[in-house]
Amino acid sequence: MSVQLVAAKMAEVELKDVAAAKQLAADSPTSPISAGLSLARNYPHEAGSSVTAEPSVKAGESSPGLLAPNAAKMPQASAMKRPDPQQNGGEAFVNRDGTVAEAPRLKKIQFADQKQEFNKRPSKIGRRSLSRSISQSSTDSYSSDSSDDETSPRDKQQKNSKGNSDFCIKNIKQADFGRREIEIAEQEMPSLMALRKRAQGEKPLAGAKVVGCTHITAQTAVLMETLSALGAQCRWAACNIYSTQNEVAAALAEGGFSVFAWKGESEDDFWWCIDRCVNVEGWQPNMILDDGGDLTHWIYKKYPNMFKKIKGIVEESVTGVHRLYQLSKAGKLCVPAMNVNDSVTKQKFDNLYCCRESILDGLKRTTDVMFGGKQVVVCGYGEVGKGCCAALKAMGSIVYVTEIDPICALQACMDGFRLVKLNEVIRQVDIVITCTGNKNVVVRENLDRMKNGCIVCNMGHSNTEIDVASLRTPELTWERVRSQVDHVIWPDGKRIVLLAEGRLLNLSCSTVPTFVLSITATTQALALIELYNAPDGRYKQDVYLLPKKMDEYVASLHLPTFDAHLTELSDEQAKYLGLNKNGPFKPNYYRY
Repeated sequence: MSVQLVAAKMAEVELKDVAAAKQLAADSPTSPISAGLSLARNYPHEAGSSVTAEPSVKAGESSPGLLAPNAAKMPQASAMKRPDPQQNGGEAFVNRDGTVAEAPRLKKIQFADQKQEFNKRPSKIGRRSLSRSISQSSTDSYSSDSSDDETSPRDKQQKNSKGNSDFCIKNIKQADFGRREIEIAEQEMPSLMALRKRAQGEKPLAGAKVVGCTHITAQTAVLMETLSALGAQCRWAACNIYSTQNEVAAALAEGGFSVFAWKGESEDDFWWCIDRCVNVEGWQPNMILDDGGDLTHWIYKKYPNMFKKIKGIVEESVTGVHRLYQLSKAGKLCVPAMNVNDSVTKQKFDNLYCCRESILDGLKRTTDVMFGGKQVVVCGYGEVGKGCCAALKAMGSIVYVTEIDPICALQACMDGFRLVKLNEVIRQVDIVITCTGNKNVVVRENLDRMKNGCIVCNMGHSNTEIDVASLRTPELTWERVRSQVDHVIWPDGKRIVLLAEGRLLNLSCSTVPTFVLSITATTQALALIELYNAPDGRYKQDVYLLPKKMDEYVASLHLPTFDAHLTELSDEQAKYLGLNKNGPFKPNYYRY
């Protein structure tokens, strides 16, 4: 509240109480001083401020103004104020009879937030805190900035409530918050919860020692706890240095899981965490659950003998599957691997519907961009690209597509998008999105030709699609403006907006739909069960797709959420189509 407003309110209260003061003076010989103090005590001061009213008359003197008999008969509106130059800007009330009454003088009001001396240069810690406050955005989870502790988790000694210290996370104290996040995710992951109930008595993963490297989110936590309920032991690291939800990692560590991950890891931290998952005395993994192939690559590079006891690999990303096929082609894949990425339940749901919703979320949270009328180029028209294009088109954006595959290119054209080469539109577009799984899709030449303010981001798994390394040169200036948002500034003042340093946008800068991830997580769990329990000889040292029957089973577990009712084939119909009434309903070569 301003000083002027406080003064005005006090004057109003005093004028309203003039009649009461006169009556009080007539009834008892109370001095003007005591009447004024009584009035000050009854004035409702604002919390957090320090306001005191000094008496306007000296002891033993009568007031010629406010408490004068003539003043009581005067209407409130007839009182005028004029500055009193003798009182350093104080104010006096002039009555109709010409008498002057001095208003109570106010001491300077000082609020708590005004005590800081802004003209002094802040300390290093102060600058860091101020910078964090300015750059804070809704993309940051509770874990990211809930503590001013700048100590690396690798340098901390933390224990959970049971005394276990076999983990490395940001802050174990965030466990309660993370547990609530996990409980919310469970409500949107019906198939995993159903899988727990159906298979918990059998313990199909009893004896399994699963080492995982995926995004550590609330949805992943539900998967890990499901695997544990089915009998598996788990050790986990993050597949992305920005996607870890610190509070969820804390909840997992508190629950007894060996988790090594935190948001904002360095490259060195990233590989150190993977090594801590794998290289532990007295514990040998026999199953791998990977997202991107980094964990598999690390074991091949550092601990190749471990593959003697590993029964299989489950991989869920385009990048990781590509690496597996390369190993298989070179004859270096020494265990069976399950390609979850190309399963129908991953391609047609996670890749398409998840990205269709999360692309808008990621862009809006980081840049507050208006989509209507913006020109956007989407590199790649696979399932991820299809989802991104559909969302942006629905928001009124003008969308261009680049593609190398003529079939996907024709689909883009039939869906109403203009197919172009990147260099044809790079000067005019407002947003560039990569989703190819390839490398060097956007190179320095493209970045140099972009317009001022162009937003550049990646929806593929790896950070290789945008040539970010080419931007780390002396002539370019990097400016962090928000969490996961950098301005890269050219010498002429042009700047582009780079999101998540070219890493996966949706999991680095926003959230993803839990229900869709339930489909992928259930597929991963069933793939682990299949490989772990498969008899010797069923799977050779090659890459396999999930059986069609399993895809259909995963889909059926999610239908009750929509109160959906499947139509059943009659015996005659099943015979006519040559199908089993219970499926599978499509051959393996069928394209949904």
